[in-house]
Amino acid sequence: MIKAPEHIRSIKPYSPGKPVEELERELGITGSVKLASNENPVGPSPRAVKAMRESAGSLNRYPDGGCYYLREALSAKLRVRPGELIFGNGSNEIIELAVRTFLNPGDEVISAHPSFVVYSTIVQAAGGGNIIIPLRDMRHDLEAMASAITDRTKIIFIANPNNPTGTINTQAEMDSFMKKVPRNVLVVIDEAYYEYVTAADYADSMKYLRQGRALLVLRTFSKIYGLAGLRIGYGISRAEITAEMNKVRQPFNVNSPAQKAAAAALADTGHIEKTKRINERGKKYLYKELSKLKIDYVPTEANFIYMIFRKNTAGRLYNALLKEGVIVRPVGPSEIRVTIGLPGENKKFIEALRKVIPA
Repeated sequence: MIKAPEHIRSIKPYSPGKPVEELERELGITGSVKLASNENPVGPSPRAVKAMRESAGSLNRYPDGGCYYLREALSAKLRVRPGELIFGNGSNEIIELAVRTFLNPGDEVISAHPSFVVYSTIVQAAGGGNIIIPLRDMRHDLEAMASAITDRTKIIFIANPNNPTGTINTQAEMDSFMKKVPRNVLVVIDEAYYEYVTAADYADSMKYLRQGRALLVLRTFSKIYGLAGLRIGYGISRAEITAEMNKVRQPFNVNSPAQKAAAAALADTGHIEKTKRINERGKKYLYKELSKLKIDYVPTEANFIYMIFRKNTAGRLYNALLKEGVIVRPVGPSEIRVTIGLPGENKKFIEALRKVIPA
């Protein structure tokens, strides 16, 4: 019998959030809400939907492998050269491309915990070593991460805002960190929730690209743009870095409807502003209600909230909330992450939470 190598066999597969349809089928209920995957509850821009539908007539053709029109639109918006952009089947694929391109077996990658688990999974699959640094005060401990750098370090992953805590690292913290990072180490800053941030001291990662640093900034159309089902993300880096990554990128990796919808969504600034307003109102509502319930939470700069319950109760609460038709995301033995939804969804969550939390 053929066997995968041990470093593959020992990987724990990523567990996505339970779909609403599956929950309702299992429990025979209706009216459920999914607040587990940090999706935009408003949905995609109508312009994006229209563009996607119009692309359906040419589905017999392979997509533009270079994402030309989307590349030109993003290049103008971000004020970067077209060659400094790389596109992927979600930003997840770009994480994988970075690891496959720059990591040799036995090299080390530094990331944080808790943070996006895909970083360490992809590194392990490539035969690399994961150096995991615990968060400090629910944020990336950049001092400890810098201290962990050795001659074997090739990549450092930083989620800013961090998933699942919703916290950020400031400009001053990032400036201090970048001064300590050798120029032969690739720093990957994952900004999947970039558009939601309101903090004035949020770090401008593009600054380091302008300085010529070895940096890869990840962003996505899955979150605020509401195109999670189309799987499209992008990275921004120096042209010589994206050129190497493109050598291992599969041709036609971003489908035509995704490219068309993303370009249209990018132009619909009104839809983005509407989404941000709804998210901010939902955040304030949830803060208020969680405080009434005396539930600990971490203030967020994203579209989700990290909540801390009594010891080892997250699994029980998750299952109890499922029975109330609310899907959340357990992210630790006592921690749950909840997406900020529409007003009715937020209210349903709070009402369900009142029923299931211990007295």
